[in-house]
Amino acid sequence: MSLPAHRWLMTAPGAPLVRAEFDATPGPGEVAVAVAGCGVCHTDLGYYYDGVRTNAPLPLALGHEVSGRVVAAGAGAEAWIGRAVIVPAVLPCGECDLCRRGLAPICRSQKMPGNDIQGGFASHIVVPGRGLCPVDEKRLAAAGLTLPQVSVVADALTTPYQAVRRAGVTPGSLAIVVGAGGVGGYCVQVAAAAGAKVVAVDVDPAKLEAIAAHGASLTIDAKTHDAKALKGAVAAFAKAQGLRPTEWFIFECSGTAAGQQTAWSLLVHGATLSVVGFTMDKVEVRLSNLMAFDARALGNWGCPPESYPGALDLVLDGKVALAPFVETHPLSDINRVFDAVHHRAIRKRAVMVPA
Repeated sequence: MSLPAHRWLMTAPGAPLVRAEFDATPGPGEVAVAVAGCGVCHTDLGYYYDGVRTNAPLPLALGHEVSGRVVAAGAGAEAWIGRAVIVPAVLPCGECDLCRRGLAPICRSQKMPGNDIQGGFASHIVVPGRGLCPVDEKRLAAAGLTLPQVSVVADALTTPYQAVRRAGVTPGSLAIVVGAGGVGGYCVQVAAAAGAKVVAVDVDPAKLEAIAAHGASLTIDAKTHDAKALKGAVAAFAKAQGLRPTEWFIFECSGTAAGQQTAWSLLVHGATLSVVGFTMDKVEVRLSNLMAFDARALGNWGCPPESYPGALDLVLDGKVALAPFVETHPLSDINRVFDAVHHRAIRKRAVMVPA
């Protein structure tokens, strides 16, 4: 029995996304999720505007921040039918040697919607049933949130959540987030929830003002500080707060060359630099700084599905705010929204909602 559905396909970089019908009937071990919302991520724009290549050939529906309800299931996945879920942005196979050794983020058989498989800018998405994150709809309603809004948990929240956990942020530590909008805004909130004092650095005063009310103890406009002055301002803040002058946790979330240079310039003894944002641009750094400071640098690719419930709990418990930072749009307006996000005419995380 077929399940009629539609999705918006990227046929070539920069070409208008086109609507196409498809059959969303799931196979064995798969589920069909009726999409409630799908967030527009910087990564989607990288594929569409910047020439970043997808693993699957075009035409392809983009979108990897998906929430919705399971409406059909193949053999072995029937228990999911009817449940509200968040689809992890990266779905490891769970069976290979890497997965068995706890290295799911580098699983070579992983599936990323909108990259490896058809994505969530659609009425429905077909994904493996393994690893879905259930959403408690009573807690969701009590938190004043909707199912479309929590779609951004799938990447914008869980990726910095994983980065903060991997870095080892502890109460009383100093965290610096470079790039305070989008993923960076959630990184600020997650680090604050972990007990850190957080410094947010950005070039956009509006983003700094917004995050000042949601976890940032200090905001710094990078346009008004050179590298030396910026590091000095952070050091002065740390001293005033009784925080260590060493072992800072630095999170690069801007996904820009300038942001990466800024993050690198903030290294101190024992620092941890976590790269969360992505850019195709190259930067020139002196790697010996890692040696001289006995520091470390970590890359962060997604978040293991088993960690999603912990990230969602931060939202449902009111420790991370979503609503002030997202806005919904009809999926049929996707071409207009892509253009608006690309030109910074939309300041919040855009979530596409099927009609």
